[in-house]
Amino acid sequence: MELTGSFDQWFKSFHHDGADVRLICLPHAGGSASGFFRLSAALPSWAEVWAAQYPGRQERRREPAFTDVRALAEALAEVLADRQDRPYVLLGHSMGALVAFELALSLSRRGVRSPGMLVTSGRRAPSTTRVETVHLRDDAGVAKELRLLSGTDPTFLQDPELVEMIMPVLRADYQAVETYQAAPNSVVACPITALVGDHDPRTTIDEARAWQAHTTAEFDLRVFAGGHFFLEDRLPEVVNVLTELLLPYSATAQDSHA
Repeated sequence: MELTGSFDQWFKSFHHDGADVRLICLPHAGGSASGFFRLSAALPSWAEVWAAQYPGRQERRREPAFTDVRALAEALAEVLADRQDRPYVLLGHSMGALVAFELALSLSRRGVRSPGMLVTSGRRAPSTTRVETVHLRDDAGVAKELRLLSGTDPTFLQDPELVEMIMPVLRADYQAVETYQAAPNSVVACPITALVGDHDPRTTIDEARAWQAHTTAEFDLRVFAGGHFFLEDRLPEVVNVLTELLLPYSATAQDSHA
């Protein structure tokens, strides 16, 4: 798919503009940049969030959504390649974890400054296998999956017009995720920290731990009480962990802790 749109269309920044470390956030299937607003507000002032706005949603709703994780990551890398002027960490939730992984690989191939860390959230490692065919279901079947994950207001799914509006994006995102295959033995050079909910119906703790095979650096696993959307439900705990992970990359924060 041809790359369209400016940086401001692809990424949103809500708070702490000009902070000395960035957290670049990649949303889940059906998600948008605004899903990281609360996280951005809760982080310390020395950390700035850049949240990706994929085509097909909100103000980009008239643009076709990507159906390929790697193509989406390449488009994001093209936008970011000349903007890595300070330390940054990649955070991807669910589908976003795969996008973040491929984004890190793409930036590395381009010789661009590497992320200080890749944080994968709510998604099994690419080296794990499981047959998933949500994108082939009818609308009722896709809605059933959303109810299982508890990431959508149930009243939203009872509105036919709203469901009709969001369904093409959801189906495209699920197609991207469910047809994705990482290149054999693909690894990043930066550390990986995997976050997972202990009751996630789509990612087990062992499947999250399998991200360890995808880095040549250090690996850590953090388990939270909750389901697939623990990132929102356990926001204060998540913010504490992310602050800890971002701290080594911020000179401002280190000076204040000295």
